[in-house]
Amino acid sequence: MTEPKTYTLDVPGAVLHYDVRSSDSSTRPVLLLFGSPMGAGGFAALAGHFADRTVVTYDPRGAERSKRTDGALQSTPDEHADDLHRLISALDTGPVDMFASSGGAVNALALAAKHPEQVRTLVAHEPPAAQELPDREPALAACVAIHETYQRNGFGPALAKFIALVSHQGPIPASFADQPAPNPADFGLPTEDDGSRDDPLVGQNMISCSHYQHDFGALRAASTRAVVAVGAESSEMMAGRAGVAVAGRLGTTPVTFPGGHDGFLGGQYGSTGDPAAFATTLRKVLTD
Repeated sequence: MTEPKTYTLDVPGAVLHYDVRSSDSSTRPVLLLFGSPMGAGGFAALAGHFADRTVVTYDPRGAERSKRTDGALQSTPDEHADDLHRLISALDTGPVDMFASSGGAVNALALAAKHPEQVRTLVAHEPPAAQELPDREPALAACVAIHETYQRNGFGPALAKFIALVSHQGPIPASFADQPAPNPADFGLPTEDDGSRDDPLVGQNMISCSHYQHDFGALRAASTRAVVAVGAESSEMMAGRAGVAVAGRLGTTPVTFPGGHDGFLGGQYGSTGDPAAFATTLRKVLTD
């Protein structure tokens, strides 16, 4: 595998930045690794375990290097899916394999419903598809409350409330959205509001991602092989539970991956999972 080469792609409303780690000897499909709003840097450790394949990572619109050019303060899964469609078309390598995590899994499922011919195997890791939860109403209300906290008080209080939601074990209580936000300082987060309102997590994607309604009929009929992945340590948290629910809608059984929601990270963004063990499981799923 070569060192990553960075390219840009103009898409409606944004300029995407993506990185290609080439393996000229590989006969396997290109492997696309991504999340949302996590950028390409979060997948560097995982990419290193696939030196026998060409691996592509990218920053989703509005995150890190991929700046929006239209000034919009919201990004939707359908926009992200169209970005992915254009990116795969630009690669011009035929159908790809995908590992997509968190919001990226929501976006990848949206892509597979619309352009299944572009995706051979999709591993959707813990999509936070709150619409599919039996406790969808309090879960969705909690997501709205996080966004409203961001608009009202800024990044620190909103992210503290987000951490409380995504780390909660089991169904979301009916009163969760009305609970006071934890102290941001307890998480090492800023307590002062810097006035910005374009954060890709609690600003641009918070509501559009969690509220997205998937076309399960199209997904079940698609040629894409869709595998839902759930973390061994996070299966009772919101994104893990949503992953189980999505697998149920697809009529499949979720595959358990090592670690939690961050199981593939190797120190990026201050979080360390077990990328080697994670890659072993991913490789097995891709070759089954």
